[in-house]
Amino acid sequence: MKPAQFALILLILFSLSFNATAQLRQSSVDPKMTTMKFNTLMQLINYYYVEDVDQPKLTEEAIVAVLKELDPHSVYISKKDVERTNEPLVGNFEGVGIQFQIYKDTILVISPVPGGPSEKLGVQAGDKIIKINNEDAFGKKITTQYVFDHLRGPKGSKVVISIFRKGRKELVEYTIIRDKIPINSIDASYMLNEDIGYIKLSRFAATSADEFITAANDLKRQGMKNLVFDLRGNSGGYLNIAFDLADQFLSAGKLVVYTKGLRSPKQDFIATASGTFESGKLVVLIDEGSASASEIVSGAVQDWDRGLIMGRRSFGKGLVQRPYMLPDSSMVRITTARYYTPSGRCIQKPYADGEEDYRDEVFNRYKHGEMVHSDSIKFPDSLRYFTQNKRVVYGGGGVMPDYFIPLDTTYISRYYEDVFRKGLLNDFTVQYIESKRKELLKAYPDVKAFKKGFTEDQKLLDEFVAFAATKEVPRKDKDLEVSGVQIKAVLKALIARNLFNYNAYFEMLGATDDDLVKAIEVIKNDLLFHKLSLGK
Repeated sequence: MKPAQFALILLILFSLSFNATAQLRQSSVDPKMTTMKFNTLMQLINYYYVEDVDQPKLTEEAIVAVLKELDPHSVYISKKDVERTNEPLVGNFEGVGIQFQIYKDTILVISPVPGGPSEKLGVQAGDKIIKINNEDAFGKKITTQYVFDHLRGPKGSKVVISIFRKGRKELVEYTIIRDKIPINSIDASYMLNEDIGYIKLSRFAATSADEFITAANDLKRQGMKNLVFDLRGNSGGYLNIAFDLADQFLSAGKLVVYTKGLRSPKQDFIATASGTFESGKLVVLIDEGSASASEIVSGAVQDWDRGLIMGRRSFGKGLVQRPYMLPDSSMVRITTARYYTPSGRCIQKPYADGEEDYRDEVFNRYKHGEMVHSDSIKFPDSLRYFTQNKRVVYGGGGVMPDYFIPLDTTYISRYYEDVFRKGLLNDFTVQYIESKRKELLKAYPDVKAFKKGFTEDQKLLDEFVAFAATKEVPRKDKDLEVSGVQIKAVLKALIARNLFNYNAYFEMLGATDDDLVKAIEVIKNDLLFHKLSLGK
């Protein structure tokens, strides 16, 4: 069964059972104290309040207030936001199929989506969209929402765009038939060396398992024997997709995760025999932004000692939400259960002190020194559990990595912060490529050639520093001693992204990614890898 079909069946089953469950619970709750009470209040306001009020708005605010009393992850989603909220997880949208950025009040095509309608017609990276349906599409009105409103639309509908392309005197016009455009959840997939592959997953969407299998098989054909699976910053997604991803690493019969709640019977998720990477060294990278589904995968890998978890302590979200549609097509996501790793850990961090403290918890980790010192983290013995190899692990606040990697801030200077804050690295590379795209592609026809052959890093840095000075960020030699190497890496990565794709961006940054460098070192060191996985 496909993941999307499974999710749909789950939603239908929960919808069908909702009324029956509600009727069962009515016997223990007096409606005069709940629904009737609220409905009477709204009627009184409607009939007797001194002024007209926006009752739909009042109702929405009441729903939001009620959900805040439950837990930080039970949320209300308005009708207009439902589609936009679900889109990254569904895995596609309908439109023209371009990756773009707004540069100097103009829509700049970073690259057409492979296989999308724009690519098929010949839209190219570096094109600037000047008109949409004969209406000027530049100036202060151009925002990301403007682009979405004008270029997205139902499959089969038409949109006419007029493009400025360097070397052409007249605008190039395309009539594009909108189509379904895939949203990939894998940001990058490439070989780190002759036998170590790398896959970065940004979210657990409906298509993620299929994307992973395709990427892993491709890397195997290139010689992959070991894998770094990057879940840093991955805030989660579908529970069933988390199971499908963990299933790729674990052998048949092993428990991946189980869920249970007051009114949700215990449900076990057991690995199958269909995994694509059940042997070979595995490192899973996590950080404080890795949450929910990311923690399901990393927790299962850790509990079964299938691989090593490296990085920093994960976010700590162990609650399961189910979506329920409301009569006006808005939605609530209500927490119905907790999930537990194979050893029995619930990694949900406390939220009894309120939503604000809960949201600030990660920031407090910085203040307490946890991001740079692993011994700043204290877990109570009452939350102690054991992996298959009897290594000690803890619940109650995220997944603690087997190998702690401190947050690297050594390259950050005031100059670095200023050029990033003002978006100057991106502005410079767009301008740089605009004048040199053909020349660069002729010299470096693919990512491999660019990575190996582009060695003008210092010249590039000097040009950037001169450019930044014209944007009120003057040269600071001491800051450049601290940040120069990282700025050169980011510039090269941005150029690669604009010339090729987002995959190239991550491939260029790999050399200065401290977490990734450490992961490669550990995989190469057989003695250290096995020592960590055995806990001895």
